[in-house]
Amino acid sequence: MTAVNTDTITNTELFEKAVAFINETGIPCESATLEHPTFLPGLDIQNGCIFYDKERMLYPGDILHEAGHLAVLSPSFRKEACSPDKLSDNIDPGAAEMAAIAWSWAAICHLQIPAEFVFHPHGYKGASASILENFSRGHYFGVSMLQWLGMTKEAKHTIPADEPAFPNMSHWLRQQD
Repeated sequence: MTAVNTDTITNTELFEKAVAFINETGIPCESATLEHPTFLPGLDIQNGCIFYDKERMLYPGDILHEAGHLAVLSPSFRKEACSPDKLSDNIDPGAAEMAAIAWSWAAICHLQIPAEFVFHPHGYKGASASILENFSRGHYFGVSMLQWLGMTKEAKHTIPADEPAFPNMSHWLRQQD
């Protein structure tokens, strides 16, 4: 992963870069006023769209992880997805979580943003430091799920030179139902 000078980049700039990327992938991401309680402060998913409230968000990088949840859903289910209970489609919820974490890592590598933007100390039930350490060393989990969904290839498998291996993605969204 390319080093980024975080002294010159603000959370606002990182957030705007993340939102633009999420929209480019085909996942709708829109600003909204969220006055109702949400699973993550300032973020909500309704009918496949991520709604964010900048005034209520605590950790702006969480938006990339939520996009990862939507990305691994089948195209037909993605349109109906709602947080927090309707985000696993035909995937085991634990496997969907691991795939969303791996997708998030691929996104931060692609965007060349600091991993701590997504994997902050207050997320992932206290396991952020462990995730950062392992993924930084190339010890990934969840990638086999992304491969099974046709979104990337694991480098440990023999793959043609013209096919990307994780953290590069061949598809940012699951293509098949």
